[in-house]
Amino acid sequence: MRHPILLAACIAGVTAVAGCGDKSGEDTVTRAFQDVNVVDETNLNDVMLTVADPNEAVSYFARTAKEHPERIDIQRGLGKSLIRAKRNQEGAAAWANVVKLEGATPDDSIDYADALIRAGDWAKAEAMLDSVPPTHETYNRYRLEAIVADSKQEWAKADSFYEIAIGLTTKPGSVMNNWGYSKLTRGEYQDAERLFSQAVQQDPTLFTAKNNLILARGAQRDYTLPPIAMDQTERAQLLHTLALSAIKKGDVETGKGLLRDAISTHPQHFEAAVRSLRALENAG
Repeated sequence: MRHPILLAACIAGVTAVAGCGDKSGEDTVTRAFQDVNVVDETNLNDVMLTVADPNEAVSYFARTAKEHPERIDIQRGLGKSLIRAKRNQEGAAAWANVVKLEGATPDDSIDYADALIRAGDWAKAEAMLDSVPPTHETYNRYRLEAIVADSKQEWAKADSFYEIAIGLTTKPGSVMNNWGYSKLTRGEYQDAERLFSQAVQQDPTLFTAKNNLILARGAQRDYTLPPIAMDQTERAQLLHTLALSAIKKGDVETGKGLLRDAISTHPQHFEAAVRSLRALENAG
C-alpha cells in the first residue's frame, strides 16, 4: 500500500522542480519518466520473449525495431522471437542485422549461427562459428559446433564438442539427447541407449529422449520398456514406438502384441496404434 504513495511523492517532487520554470526542470521530468518507461519496457521485452505468443512477440519487436533501429536489444528480441515462431529464414536475416550493429558480441554471432542451422545454411553457420574467438567457450557454442560436426560426419570432433558442451551446463539433458541421436544414426546403439538414459535422468520431462531410448533398444531387439518415469499416455506411446521397431526388424508377432498393449494402456482411444494393428491383421 505504501508504493503508490511513494511514487506519487516522487512525481510530486519532480513536478515541484519543474515548476521553477527553467529548462533544467523540464529535463528532469523527462528523464524521470524515461527511466520509468525503460523499466517497464525491459519487463515487457522479457515477457515477450518467454510467455507471449511467438507471433505476437514478432509483431511487437518488429514494430519497435522500426522505431528504434539502432537498439540492439530490440533487434535481438526480434531475432529470438522469429526463431521461437519457427520463422527460421526471417530469423536468420534478423540475426544477420544484429551482428552488424554496434555492441554486437560473440554470443550474437553464435545465435546467428544457430538461426542459420535452423534455416539449413550449414556452410554459413560453420563460417560464423569459425569467426568466434576460440577463447569464447560457452555451452551454446560447443553444442552448435557438435551439430555442425555431426552434419559432416566428423564423429570424433562431434564427440569432443558434445563432451565439452555437457561440462559447460547444469542442464545437459537436451545435449545428451542430441549426442545420443548422433550415436543412433551411426549404428552405435549401446552408446546411444546410455546417452538417452542419462538425458532422461537429467530431465524426466524430455519425451523425445524417452522415445529415442526406445528406438535404441528396439534396434537391439530389446522389446521391453526401461525403468524410467512415464505417465500412462507416455507408456502407450512408447509401446507404440517399440511395436513399430519390432515390425521394422521383422518381428511382426511381437509388434502386434506390443500394439495391443499400447491400445489397452492408453487412457483414450489410440487411433495410430489401432490403425497399425488393423493393417497388420488385414495383411496377415
